[in-house]
Amino acid sequence: MAAGFAPPKLKDFILTQRLGSGTYATVYKAFRKTDSREAVAVKVVSKKSLNKSSVENLLTEIEILKTVRHPHIVQLKDFQWDSENIYLILEWCSGGDLSRFIRSRRILPERVARRCLQQIACALQFLHEKNISHLDLKPQNILLSGNVLKLADFGFAQYMSPWDEQQALRGSPLYMAPEIVCRRYYDARVDLWSVGVILYEALFGRAPFASRSFTELEEKIRSEKHIELPSGARVSRDCRDLLLRLLERDPDRRITFDEFFLHPFVDLEHMPSAESLGKAKALVLQALQKDQDGERSAALSLYCSALEHFVPAIHYETDRQKKEALRQKVNQYVSRAEELKALVRSDNKNSFEEAKSTRNILIEMSRDQPRLLAALEVASTAVAREEGGAEDYDTLDLYQQSLGELLLALAGKSTPKQQLSNHPEQNCKHLVTT
Repeated sequence: MAAGFAPPKLKDFILTQRLGSGTYATVYKAFRKTDSREAVAVKVVSKKSLNKSSVENLLTEIEILKTVRHPHIVQLKDFQWDSENIYLILEWCSGGDLSRFIRSRRILPERVARRCLQQIACALQFLHEKNISHLDLKPQNILLSGNVLKLADFGFAQYMSPWDEQQALRGSPLYMAPEIVCRRYYDARVDLWSVGVILYEALFGRAPFASRSFTELEEKIRSEKHIELPSGARVSRDCRDLLLRLLERDPDRRITFDEFFLHPFVDLEHMPSAESLGKAKALVLQALQKDQDGERSAALSLYCSALEHFVPAIHYETDRQKKEALRQKVNQYVSRAEELKALVRSDNKNSFEEAKSTRNILIEMSRDQPRLLAALEVASTAVAREEGGAEDYDTLDLYQQSLGELLLALAGKSTPKQQLSNHPEQNCKHLVTT
C-alpha cells in the first residue's frame, strides 16, 4: 500500500509509528483516544490494492480472527472501514517478532526453543480442532508479548478439514512445504513442515534450505535428499526425532497432527499455562498424604510429578512476589523428594541384599535340578540388570521367564529340598524383589 508520509486518520485512534508493510497492507502502532491510552496495532489495507484473491483472503482473515480467542493467537479487537481503507484493530504485542528474537541471540538454547514450540503447538492444536490452517507460519508472523508467543497474520489462513486439498500458492518460500513449492495438491499438514523449519532455525540460527535465490531454494526443496541436522549438532534425542519427522518431504510420511501434539519433546501436558499451578497443587496434596502414611515410593513419585507442573507454573507467573513464593515452596518439595529418594534407595538396597542371600541358598540347593537351576540363573541376571539401573522391558521379561519356570517347578515338586515347597510364595517374592 502507498501509505504516504503521514498515517491515515482513524476514528477513536491515534496512529503513530509505522511497524511494517506488505503487498497490500501497512501496520501501525496506535493508541485509543481514551484516558487509558490503550496501545493497539492497526493493520491498514488499501482498497485500491485489493484484487479478487486478496479480498477473499482479507474476508477469511477477519472471519477467523473474529471467532477465535486463544492466549497464543493475536486478538482482533475491532475492524472499521472508510472510502479508502479497511482497518483491523489488533492486540498490541510489545516484544517484536520471533525472527528478531532469534537473530538477537543467534541461536536459542534447546530449552528456550522448546518453550517457544510448546506455545506454537498449543495455538495450532486449538486451530486444528476448528479445522483452521494458518498456511503462512514463519518467525515474522509469531509475535511476542512478554514471554508469551502469539500467532499473527492470518492473511493466508483457510478453513480446511483434514481431507480438504488446495493447489493455490500460499506462504513464504523459505517456510513452504515441498508439496506447495512443487505445485502439488496440499492440505493442513503443510503447517507441520513450517513448524519444523521454525524449530530448526531457532536451534541452529538458519533455515534448513537457506538460499541466495528462489531458484536455489526451489532446487534444494525439490531434491530427494533427506534433511540432515548440522554436523556437531547437540540436541536431545526427542528433539532430533521431532525435527526429522516434521521435516519429512513426503506429507504421507510426515508426523501427523495427533502425533505432533503428543510428542514427548512438545510435551503440552507440562507447558506453562494457567492450569499448571492447579495441577501441581493437586499432586502435591496427594504426595503429602502418601508421605504421612509412610508410603515412600508413592510419595516420591507424586512429588516428582508435582514438580513437573510447578516449574512451568513459575514460568507462567508474572507477579515477582508470587513467583518468588512459588520458588521457595518448590525448593521445599525438592528437598523432601531428595530425602525420600535416599530412603527409597536404602530400602531397595536392603531388599536386594536379602534377596541375594536367599537366591544363593536356593541355587546351592538346586544343583541336581538343571531346569530349576537355569530358572534361578535367569532370575540372577534380571536382578543384576536392575541393580545396574536398567528399568526396561528386557529386565521385566527375564523376571517373567524366571518366575514362570519356578512356579512350574514348584507345582511339580521337582525341588531338591522340602524347604522350597513349604513356602513357595515367600521364595518367589525374594527372587523377584524390585
